[in-house]
Amino acid sequence: MARLVSLGDEALIALDTIAGRAAGVFAPNLRIGVTGLSRAGKTVFITALVHNLIHGGRLPLFDLAHSKRLSKAYLEPQPDDGVPRFAYESHVRDLVENRIWPDSTRAISELRLTVEYEPSDGWNRFLARNRLHIDIVDYPGEWLLDLPLLAKSYTEFSAEAMELASAGSRADLSKDFFALANGIDPNSSADETIAQDLAEAYKHYMLACRDDGLALSTLPPGRFLMPGDLDGSPALTFAPMPNLVENPAKGSMQAMMERRFESYKALVVKPFFRNHVARLDRQIVLIDPMQAMNAGEEAVRDLERALGDILSCFRPGGSNFLTGLWQRTIDRILVAATKADHLHHEDHARMETIVRRLVQRSIEKAGLRGARVESLALAAVRATREASVKEGNDRLPVIVGTPLSGETIGGDSFDGETETAIFPGDLPDNPDSIFEEPPTPDAANRFVRFRPPRLERAADGTTLSLPHIRLDKALQFLIGDRVS
Repeated sequence: MARLVSLGDEALIALDTIAGRAAGVFAPNLRIGVTGLSRAGKTVFITALVHNLIHGGRLPLFDLAHSKRLSKAYLEPQPDDGVPRFAYESHVRDLVENRIWPDSTRAISELRLTVEYEPSDGWNRFLARNRLHIDIVDYPGEWLLDLPLLAKSYTEFSAEAMELASAGSRADLSKDFFALANGIDPNSSADETIAQDLAEAYKHYMLACRDDGLALSTLPPGRFLMPGDLDGSPALTFAPMPNLVENPAKGSMQAMMERRFESYKALVVKPFFRNHVARLDRQIVLIDPMQAMNAGEEAVRDLERALGDILSCFRPGGSNFLTGLWQRTIDRILVAATKADHLHHEDHARMETIVRRLVQRSIEKAGLRGARVESLALAAVRATREASVKEGNDRLPVIVGTPLSGETIGGDSFDGETETAIFPGDLPDNPDSIFEEPPTPDAANRFVRFRPPRLERAADGTTLSLPHIRLDKALQFLIGDRVS
């Protein structure tokens, strides 16, 4: 993995790690990064995880809960005053009371969840370690795709971006951008209006790539899509250019674009890596492979490429006691396919095989030696239940749920209140086929969006926790060993 930051930045990261380790001697903390590409379900995952731990959810595959060693879990003020708090309460209200999906991640946020438990390990009992602070860091995967830019020049970025924009279905989406870019002389005098027009054209091309029908994933620079308070700043007013010259004139368009590209790395990408990514202990990457499969082979390959870029940004590996005092590495990475509730359970194993296939080359590319990487199919909030319907002499497995208002199946539009049974189709037995076959005619059935479920109530009238599929297995992988 190429060095992404300077030695000075590495020293700052080490100092921060030392301070964090010292503060956590008797009350250890674990920093878990939650990321994924657009609409993968990051906000829902965090909300459901916290809700189930706080409200005693059904978590049979999470040993701490299964063994009844979990005393309680509760939220505390986060340690990072400069990072927005994850809006847990608002998201729970959306899911439980309003039965709507909360807004997706637009910026970085954080939440501290504290777990008190009865240790099973004799050493932890001796040290009176019965509490773990879990700092959950939520950030857009699109920002993570920017990290490889730290090791690239503007010329390299432009060449790669131009090649990608001219390939496959992107070629048609980028016509307006190319029409403008090809008419600009890189050595002509810098012009702010032209720079703004070029950056806007590139942004429109990127937005078009995110359309549900295409589901393309590799879209750096990520802040173009989620600019936040940098919207309109010179650091976000640049774009790749064709026909670059080796030594651009001072004050030229190319010189201005190169300077702004370097500013983007210095002001946006590097602080994100140093202050957040480099401080993580564990990571979960959420993906929506069904959306990519529905869009076709090009989207699947693009998802695989994006996964490779994302995984290459982490610092993998375990550490011994001494190096762990000053160096943080990510020793566990979970790649999870969301929306398993859109499939019948008979297809869950096939989905996990597909995820392993998608991750296989990414692991090889990223060189994740020393880190344990696993894949999983889950639904952080289960919006459907399973049933079967009779068709002739056969019984077909179906999923039953309430489609969102405006969703359509076979020309029928739903009102957001009516339940329906849907045959979700079958995933292929051979995972390699997703890189070769066009979407099947019935594939769209698998991607009907459902409303969050109406929660059941216990005998005493209290509302039960959010239902899920394998959220407990994800918890066991991410924190199980730290609460032993």
